[in-house]
Amino acid sequence: MRQALALGLGALGIADHDTTAAVAPALAAARGTALEVVPGVEINTDYGTTEAHVLGYYIRPDAPQLEDRLAALRRGRLTRIETIVRRLDGLGLPVGLDRVLELAGTGSVGRPHVARALVERGYVRDTVEAFERFLAAGKPAYVERTRFTPAEAVALILAAGGVPVLAHPGPANDSLIDQLVGTGLAGIEVYHPDHSPEVVVHLLRLAARRDLLVTGGSDYHAPASSCGATIGSVTVSTVVVDQLRRLAGSIAGRASGEA
Repeated sequence: MRQALALGLGALGIADHDTTAAVAPALAAARGTALEVVPGVEINTDYGTTEAHVLGYYIRPDAPQLEDRLAALRRGRLTRIETIVRRLDGLGLPVGLDRVLELAGTGSVGRPHVARALVERGYVRDTVEAFERFLAAGKPAYVERTRFTPAEAVALILAAGGVPVLAHPGPANDSLIDQLVGTGLAGIEVYHPDHSPEVVVHLLRLAARRDLLVTGGSDYHAPASSCGATIGSVTVSTVVVDQLRRLAGSIAGRASGEA
């Protein structure tokens, strides 16, 4: 929150992977300031042999169905990480489960924390190498996680009164976007550190054709993380925040009416 305020940002989305634990502290930290916190979540899902991440903006963090499902996903994450650590042990690369959990802190544990532990031990130069050699799909320590589909994530976000947005789709997920539009997908993350100008143009055209909201962000993770970019380095107009807020209000209204 302090970084965002120092940069003069008008709003900041809090969308951690498979957890909403940071939303309440972020709201408290920004209270009384000019910074608006957009409560969110980023749900990891499986699409074919790859991953797809679905963002949920303006979700109700305490929605029971959302809390229960995210808790199940986190339990699956822990089991997965335990297995990965055992595989690394078998490869002669012990990192220690306790240390991996320390690196995760109070958030959801994942492969990036294992990657950081590998770097700490000097087994690899950086987290990119950790994934390329050991943790990516098809590599010696890779373990598949509990499967959860993008359509299921969209439905879960809608049930929690949130706006579902496909995160950093890149240039090769047009068919997934078409599928998810029919399930309630409301937007795509067009502006992202990994998107080239050509990809941005492609996604803008796709969003226009499918009548989807255009969002974006830095995907900032943490000071020591190699994921994403520097906070505030990729931004969108606060008009986008207004659009998300209004749409969330409509979604919440429909959800309460159906209930």
